[in-house]
Amino acid sequence: MRILITNDDGIRADGLVALANAVRPFGEVKIVAPDRERSACGHSMTMRDPLRVKEVAFHGLEAYEVSGVPVDCVNVGLTLAYPDGCDLVLSGFNHGPNLGFDVTYSGTAAGAMEGVVNGIRSIACSMAIFADGAPFHFETGARWLNENFEWLTSLDLPDRTFLNINVPAIAFPEVSGHRFVAMGRRVYEDRVEARKDPWGRTYYWQGGVVVMKPDDPTSDVWAVSNGMVSITPVSIDWTDHATLAKLEEMQTVARNS
Repeated sequence: MRILITNDDGIRADGLVALANAVRPFGEVKIVAPDRERSACGHSMTMRDPLRVKEVAFHGLEAYEVSGVPVDCVNVGLTLAYPDGCDLVLSGFNHGPNLGFDVTYSGTAAGAMEGVVNGIRSIACSMAIFADGAPFHFETGARWLNENFEWLTSLDLPDRTFLNINVPAIAFPEVSGHRFVAMGRRVYEDRVEARKDPWGRTYYWQGGVVVMKPDDPTSDVWAVSNGMVSITPVSIDWTDHATLAKLEEMQTVARNS
């Protein structure tokens, strides 16, 4: 199996090392990752600046750092590392959760999304840590992925669908299985905060306090909050097909009335 790995935390991130080591036994692994952290870049692409690519040492694997975002890295990887294509795109391990609505901002998810855009099976992996300063437990994510890799990569998924996986950042014996779940709600309070610089000028800092809503047992937020690995199939077809059908029906009725 030819495996292309990227992330949004940068080529020197510990999570990238853990992900690569987890899947090395399963095939040829190559790394193409940003030259620095690119968190919350979403499914963006570099269009008006050149991309600088440099081959780097990476634990005995072929690896490149790119002066761009995860989408750029996947496309560079398919041009430089795997010009004949690959079998799997992996993105992660992200240094933090990508749950609920955060998937829309996530550079980690974007790496997997770009793999699917190119017709390649793709998986985004994140470590769900919820307390500042707590250990990420990348060894837990690596072991879980290693032990479950073969069935994960053989799942019958629809076209344009990737898997978004969140592993709770706890010791491996504490993980209580996995669950296939939907995206839940993970929102922010006080999203934009006004501050003053040393000269008294107002500036704004975006972030806010995360509000978890682990009340829905069918959601990724609930699963991870209860010590489970959450696995969410995410489609890049954002069409609301149910609403589309209703609108078409309304239009037909209006024409015939």
